[in-house]
Amino acid sequence: MTASDMDGRLGEEFFTPGTASFTDFLAAHRPELLPTRPPFADGVRAEPGRFPHGTTVLALAFSDGVLIAGDRRATMGNLIAQRDLEKVHPADDYTAVAFAGSVGLALDMVKLYQVELTHFEKIEGIPMTLNAKARRLAGMIRQNLGQAMQGLAVVPLLTGYDEAAPDGEKGRIFSFDVAGGLYEKTDFHAEGSGSPYARGALKKLFRKGMDRREAALAALQALYDAADDDSATGGPDINRRIFPIVSVITKEGFERLSEPETEALSREMVEQRRSRPDGPTAAP
Repeated sequence: MTASDMDGRLGEEFFTPGTASFTDFLAAHRPELLPTRPPFADGVRAEPGRFPHGTTVLALAFSDGVLIAGDRRATMGNLIAQRDLEKVHPADDYTAVAFAGSVGLALDMVKLYQVELTHFEKIEGIPMTLNAKARRLAGMIRQNLGQAMQGLAVVPLLTGYDEAAPDGEKGRIFSFDVAGGLYEKTDFHAEGSGSPYARGALKKLFRKGMDRREAALAALQALYDAADDDSATGGPDINRRIFPIVSVITKEGFERLSEPETEALSREMVEQRRSRPDGPTAAP
């Protein structure tokens, strides 16, 4: 602990010109505060089923922007660790991030990413471009590669509204692998253990030019299909009134659909499933 720490004054590092990256600042001066620091000795892996994992998250473009959604379940092996986990978070006014993977590490990474974007804007006086935001998140995931190899992987899904993009393409979706590989997706994507079923549902439900309500129903249908075949994904819990989180990003910014709206859409979907358990068919 330095003298400045003891008397409450800021240290010299806060007044030294450097990078606009808050993550790089921590790495240089307080690396122990980074969530990506190795938790175990070399060669040690996390025991499967001992740490909560979250699934499933998805995103799809619609007429006014992009929608991002996630179920609420976290599991530890064969146990349900949490029924109301929030996996979708705003990163800034026009960007949102959702995650699948190790819950504790993912939540810390989301918080650090939020600070990273705010710090950059305060230092540079302008926000990052959406492409730069995606690359910055990819870099943070790459820093976590050591933990991923020890069994604590985080796989985020990034969405944003890009004012500079052509009309009809302003809602953009980015996915990542555990090594920090960056991939832009067209129209829709899903991550997590239930993602194959969610993507399968979105393949038949997605169409260009969907409005917000249609996009929200398609997302809920896809999460329902994921929960139907993947035990780690939670469907709408009518009795506990726990429903998926659905958020949209448009030219007005980030907006999380209200609980009453999400509940009404979820109940509508569940009622439809009574007569069609496998969900709606693909549009002709």
